[in-house]
Amino acid sequence: MSASATLHRIPRRPGAWWAWLLLSQLAVALLWWRLGWAWGLPALALSHLAFLLPVFLPRSALYLPVLSRLPAAERLVWLTIDDGPSDDTAAILDALDRHAARATFFLVGERARARPALVAEILRRGHAIGNHTHTHPSARFWALGPRAMAAEVGQAQRALAELAGVAPRWFRSVAGHSNPFLAAPLREHGLARLAWTARGYDAVDGDPVRVLQRIGRDLRPGAIVLLHEGAAHGRSVEIVEGALCLLAERGYATVEPPQ
Repeated sequence: MSASATLHRIPRRPGAWWAWLLLSQLAVALLWWRLGWAWGLPALALSHLAFLLPVFLPRSALYLPVLSRLPAAERLVWLTIDDGPSDDTAAILDALDRHAARATFFLVGERARARPALVAEILRRGHAIGNHTHTHPSARFWALGPRAMAAEVGQAQRALAELAGVAPRWFRSVAGHSNPFLAAPLREHGLARLAWTARGYDAVDGDPVRVLQRIGRDLRPGAIVLLHEGAAHGRSVEIVEGALCLLAERGYATVEPPQ
């Protein structure tokens, strides 16, 4: 990965979005003044939507940079597994060993503190870890303010650095969401944000066939594949095993995260 220096993009200007917001509202005010409310009101609504919608789009770079695919021409993928450690971690590690595959485990800070031996085992087996917030606030991550967002990122970073002996370099947002307050803590901790190319919605769908069909549709060289562990449906290990078989059938190898 000769381009790795440009792939790990730490946010440099966390407040840059303010300028775009100010300019957009000045443009709306000018439009309203010149053409009246019939034009100004829809423009106001659209301008607000333009800043709200990217919060829910995993690949949007409006508020901070994001990597969603590797620049690879070969059949290589970056395999990522979210939400651990969990009761599934040991079995998933065994599956990865059987397939000679490497993965990055995006761990939740408080779960890692509760299972330090699993964090150590992930690293011992040659895999990497990433920051996936401290408490995984799935329903409200997108709406966190500056202080709460800083705590989610910072507490997880400190916990994982302490357990692993080295600080993570990559961050995965909860549900892929972001907001204007995420860039600052990522910059503080030297983290780059990672999205994905292929996902199967395995966190909520326990049907391996449907999950693998979705992943298979988006597989391409350089894809970042998103999987989960510890899902409530109890079939995460089976789905990860199936995904590894799918990659092997299509001739894909896994790569370690860009350094």
